[in-house]
Amino acid sequence: MNLSLRRFAVAAGCMMLATQLFADEPKRPECIAPASPGGGFDLTCKLVQSALINEKILTKPMRVTYMPGGVGAVAYNAVVAQRPADAGTLVAWSSGSLLNLAQGKFGRFDENAVRWLAAVGTSYGAIAVKADSPYKNLDDLVKALKADPSKVVIGSGGTVGSQDWMQTALIAKAAGINPRDLRYVALEGGGEIATALLGGHIQVGSTDISDSMPHILSGDMRLLAVFAEKRLDEPEMKNIPTAKEQGYDIVWPVVRGFYLGPKVTDAEYNWWKDAFDKLLASEDFAKLRDQRELFPFAMTGQELDTYVKKQVADYKTLAKEFGLIQ
Repeated sequence: MNLSLRRFAVAAGCMMLATQLFADEPKRPECIAPASPGGGFDLTCKLVQSALINEKILTKPMRVTYMPGGVGAVAYNAVVAQRPADAGTLVAWSSGSLLNLAQGKFGRFDENAVRWLAAVGTSYGAIAVKADSPYKNLDDLVKALKADPSKVVIGSGGTVGSQDWMQTALIAKAAGINPRDLRYVALEGGGEIATALLGGHIQVGSTDISDSMPHILSGDMRLLAVFAEKRLDEPEMKNIPTAKEQGYDIVWPVVRGFYLGPKVTDAEYNWWKDAFDKLLASEDFAKLRDQRELFPFAMTGQELDTYVKKQVADYKTLAKEFGLIQ
């Protein structure tokens, strides 16, 4: 084969490969944030919405839609029962989703009902108050709870047993307070928690640090504690104390990622897995993740599936300790 023919063959092969790749690209990509706008699920969807276009993995933007209800339960059931083979639909999940799955809060479907795709970052749980709150640290909050728990209204994403509930329950347990005596208002995600807190409808928000940072930077909100092993290195976070340094041995990472419907084909699943493997190795993605106050946590495919199943098992043990399940 002469040089010009060889070049033609190579070019034709590249064009065929590109055509195959674009043929596999989902036609109507969508990311479902299973909560109201403004919280962690919204943040997670918008992170990949930007990154997939920046990395030229998608040729047209992914739309973000909202499906609040049960901190992920409504979206989980809708995808499994009504859109199981829709390869274009990613759904955001968090550690809180796995905790709810462990307690059977997603109805008849368990952790084996979807195809776990990718984890793209982690945040940490946090306890938030308004900037002018009389509570300056966790001890102030615990003192008020011991005096009269009914006078401290705590906003959390979800009801008793949710991730946000668990964070304050662990503080209560460490302080010798019955978590069932705490006064909760169930809200739908970090966006609603921030709105209720800043509006004076609740006194304390059990949330996570990535949801809270925009309000902290604006000066409207303070964090009494972050549930990390040690103080976080980010310049705007380094002055936020951990629960551990205040004498409460509680660490609560909030991993964030995506799943697909159960009947998405292997070829379609692998297209997305390859896309996320590329994304998670990208320096540009790392910058976008950092801008959203998320920390590195990269996992895809079978490794993630194994991680999710172990986390659900561990959460079942924790839920039993608090009498949430038998």
